[in-house]
Amino acid sequence: MSGKNNASVGSRLLDLVRSNAVPIMFIIICAIFIPMSGLSNSYLINEIVTRMGRNLFLVLCLLFPIMAGMGLNFAMTLGAMGAELAIIFVADLQIWGIPGVVLAMILSIPFSAVLGWICGNILNMAKGREMITGYILNFFMGNGVYMMVVLYIMGSIIPIAHASIMLPRGYGIRNTVSLLHMRQCLDDLLAIRVKGVKIPVLTFILIGLLCLFIVWFRRTKLGQDMRAVGQDMEVARAAGIKVDRTRLISIIMSTVFAGFGMVIYLQNMGNLPTYTGHSQIGMFCIAALLIGGASVEKASIGNAFLGVILFHLMFIVAPGAGAYITEDTMVGEYFRVFLSYGVITVALIMYEAKKRMVKSKAGQELAEAQVRAGKEAAK
Repeated sequence: MSGKNNASVGSRLLDLVRSNAVPIMFIIICAIFIPMSGLSNSYLINEIVTRMGRNLFLVLCLLFPIMAGMGLNFAMTLGAMGAELAIIFVADLQIWGIPGVVLAMILSIPFSAVLGWICGNILNMAKGREMITGYILNFFMGNGVYMMVVLYIMGSIIPIAHASIMLPRGYGIRNTVSLLHMRQCLDDLLAIRVKGVKIPVLTFILIGLLCLFIVWFRRTKLGQDMRAVGQDMEVARAAGIKVDRTRLISIIMSTVFAGFGMVIYLQNMGNLPTYTGHSQIGMFCIAALLIGGASVEKASIGNAFLGVILFHLMFIVAPGAGAYITEDTMVGEYFRVFLSYGVITVALIMYEAKKRMVKSKAGQELAEAQVRAGKEAAK
């Protein structure tokens, strides 16, 4: 009996390791790199808290499309572009501080919603290929439409009053727009310090409200419809659920909340890299979510929190560890970028392998059931 119990415990532990292989791998990497980096614990904690406030809202936006069975939303970057357009208009109006942040969030809603509506309709025409379609759409919109609007239309067709944010030629926005008068206004409003660690309370309150909204939303009729669509579109359609409409709403919600998250991100940074600010946002947020143990089909708030901590802890310590190992600081920079892309690749490979293993096991069980049924019929 004890042998069977030990085998059962061993099997459960093995399943636990398999299902959490990516978080375990990154915990080991961070545990090895932290001593090599030479950074103090207080510095690491302060940086992690800052980066959680800066990035968590964006990562949580990915949960809505996953709930609807659309996988990892590489097109969340469209919401970030909408927020950047809103920030440019706020900077042109010279409205700073908390009023500027609130106005930027409000202005980002129509931009993000329209871009999300376009994206959702395209993804509905590419069922089963949402992730690659979203990635290509992100590339096309970011390096095509957005660039055209910001580089040529703003200042020439769309009036821009302040020359300080325009290129010297008289139209187009400068490479960097200063948000100095907005910098960390949200983070500083109710901030407290605990043993030298700055905690941006108001930012975490906003993140907490989004978490509560996600928990509440899953229990609503629309949330249940999204989960049903995510489990099986045909069964959901047979049950009377409007599948395409439900999927479209999930993408619009993701992009709109991504717009809010990008405003939080930019006010923390204190400047807007006009042409590159959105380029890596989607990739890094998806990598963080996967590092937290999420998959293409399932993700939770806990995965987002754990992923942001592990991913950014690796980002902080990798350059120092790379310099310690190779005596070349650039190796650390390349290494952390390599890991951010590599973890997506590894996670997707593991997901596909697990999916095929489950499918193979189901096929074997069906074959065994058919054999048993044949034997019983022969008797």
